[in-house]
Amino acid sequence: MWCWRLAWLLQGPCRQHGSSGRRWLWPPRDTRTMVAALTRGHHTAPGSLPCAWQLHGDHLELRYRSTLMRLDFVWLRDHCRSASCYNAKTNQRSLDTASVDLAIRPQAVRVDETTLFLTWPDGHVTRYGLEWLVKNSYEGQKKQVMHPRILWNAEIYRQAQVPSVDCRSFLETDEGLKEFLQNFLLYGIAFVENVTPTKEDTEILAERISIIRETIYGRMWYFTSDFSRGDTAYTKLALDRHTDTTYFQEPCGIQVFHCLKHEGTGGRTLLVDGFHAAEQVLRQAPEQFELLSKVPLKHEYVENVGGCHNHMIGVGPVLNVYPWNNELYLIRYNNYDRAVINTVPYDVVRRWYHAHRTLTTELRRPENELWVKLKPGKALFVDNWRVLHGREAFTGYRQLCGCYLTRDDVLNTARLLGLQA
Repeated sequence: MWCWRLAWLLQGPCRQHGSSGRRWLWPPRDTRTMVAALTRGHHTAPGSLPCAWQLHGDHLELRYRSTLMRLDFVWLRDHCRSASCYNAKTNQRSLDTASVDLAIRPQAVRVDETTLFLTWPDGHVTRYGLEWLVKNSYEGQKKQVMHPRILWNAEIYRQAQVPSVDCRSFLETDEGLKEFLQNFLLYGIAFVENVTPTKEDTEILAERISIIRETIYGRMWYFTSDFSRGDTAYTKLALDRHTDTTYFQEPCGIQVFHCLKHEGTGGRTLLVDGFHAAEQVLRQAPEQFELLSKVPLKHEYVENVGGCHNHMIGVGPVLNVYPWNNELYLIRYNNYDRAVINTVPYDVVRRWYHAHRTLTTELRRPENELWVKLKPGKALFVDNWRVLHGREAFTGYRQLCGCYLTRDDVLNTARLLGLQA
């Protein structure tokens, strides 16, 4: 009885009449009454739950716990998990979505303690767990974070004392691999210690978590400051903070760095959490954050050095967000490779420059800069969709190797170990 009263109270002033003037019936006297009410277009709700529901012309409105969901009838039919509509063994839909009547409407609705039951005009019954609906409805997703993270500046990262993972533990145990991936997912960077300083051992390390993504630089890249490629990275010059492969339609997800040898000075690696900087922009100037997330730009890589001839173009905004919850998932920031801005109209371009300057100011704050000296045996993994990297100028002979990893495979490895990714 207390659940019935709670559901009654949750309706507030609308418990007697819906927005269309139709009555809510609390509780339904029996199944026949409920079906009859639906046929008449009235809205009913079960009497023993901390929830309420109401039928509208094209959707079901369902309140469960603290979430008010609006569930389209076609969506409800399309996502049916019955054996004839969904293959639970393969986790794939069997129902032909194009066969669903776009004017479909349930003939009967019932809710018990855990489940919503819908009977369709052809007699088919669809069952949904209420918790499943909260998790998978638009309203539920809007409240959730796809990828939990810890945003950081240099002080926050140092105080966290994030441990490196030993190479042997990383390669041979699920516990070591899981610890590494958890650090990587939270901070966007992670280190593995005691790696044999060779390109071959670095490759073995990378393959532990992902398929290596072959690019125009090959499978495993290996470079010194010999300017063998048409890229500033192949010099001894300082590199400002940036993300890599912005000129790909899908920038590489993860980058692996391993310094094999350095006989000289300088060359420290700079790391900056781009999401932390973007969060400051969102707080200070949300209209500029929005502009950076909507204005598309071209990035370009043109190379004619030796036998290497490439012309790559990638298009996308500086900030990429999931539209349903405004969660940032990718930053595309590289002032070296940004092409001519010819995708932005005159009355927007000046505002874009202001927004870009605001973000750049945050990215260049000294307190946001984490400087790391890469040494033989210490491999660094960087989330190239989040963390910007750079380096200071150096002297002497310096060898680095590394590769790009496919983001999907890294996240797949993390999920198989029980992590949210």
